[in-house]
Amino acid sequence: MIVVKKKIGIPKYKQIINSIEEAILSGTLQKGDQIPSINSIKNDNKLSRDTVLTAFNELKTRGIIHSVVGKGYYVSSENIDVTQKVFLLFDELNAFKEDLYNSFLEHLGDSVQVDIFFHHFNKNIFDKLINDNTGDYNYYVIMPANLTNTSAVIQNLPHDKVYILDQIHGDLQSYSAIYQNFESDIFNNLSEVINLVKKYKKMVLVFDKEKQPLGMKTGFIKFCEKHIIPFDIIDSVKERNLDSGELYIIPDDKNLLRIIKNIKNNNLRLAQDIGIISYNETLLKEIVEGGVTTISTDFNVMGKRLAEMIINKQHLKIENPNKLILRNSL
Repeated sequence: MIVVKKKIGIPKYKQIINSIEEAILSGTLQKGDQIPSINSIKNDNKLSRDTVLTAFNELKTRGIIHSVVGKGYYVSSENIDVTQKVFLLFDELNAFKEDLYNSFLEHLGDSVQVDIFFHHFNKNIFDKLINDNTGDYNYYVIMPANLTNTSAVIQNLPHDKVYILDQIHGDLQSYSAIYQNFESDIFNNLSEVINLVKKYKKMVLVFDKEKQPLGMKTGFIKFCEKHIIPFDIIDSVKERNLDSGELYIIPDDKNLLRIIKNIKNNNLRLAQDIGIISYNETLLKEIVEGGVTTISTDFNVMGKRLAEMIINKQHLKIENPNKLILRNSL
């Protein structure tokens, strides 16, 4: 089944890969079938073990074969068009991350397979997903969110195959990344609308320390202190009694919907009595209540740029653009 010829200008490990791909295309090998062992290919063709292992590792990272300890290698996919596989680890899925994901897929092309995972802000799940998939992918795109000490597990991956997404902590500075600067983004965007902000008597940041980036809180406090604006930081508006003259900065959509409902129940007026600035642009925020002001990065640009970095094997740190979109809630 696997024949390796000498002096034909094709590397021997590539010939092994080609033979296995041809066997899959012809139906000789099908999903679930065991392929010849490393030793049998090595001995039959008088090759080094490393040559055979190189071929098997490439097929494995493409998801075409997998190994079973103590038994050998088996065909796991008949799709030989997949040339590379990407491990994509998100914190959670929501509307704007779906935009990022779709943009990433669109600009990667059909020959790259992306497997998406979620850690849900749980460090144990984060570590397990990376450990369980080490060596199985060509590239690893990781969104650490606000988890700490993630470098301890990420350092087990090939350094040049790792791309950090959205937040880049101090211990991850050596990795390629496309990220947001949450501290400067909130400070600069609020500064652009300082005249509107000062119409309110107090600013309130809804900040869940388990999920929201620390830089957002730091930038918010700096802004309020610089402009001598009274402020509160709360983790939820669920039990909040609204007071006319407050401006709320709301990073998550659940609290956004809660406060809009609360405003209506208390016969308050959006913008006039209670101001709202939301985070992360979605179609819903463009439409609801005549439009909600947002601070948002461009997730489509983030996905596109990430794909370009991987395709072109670029190792850069890029700050993704961010802006405030002014609407009727402020």
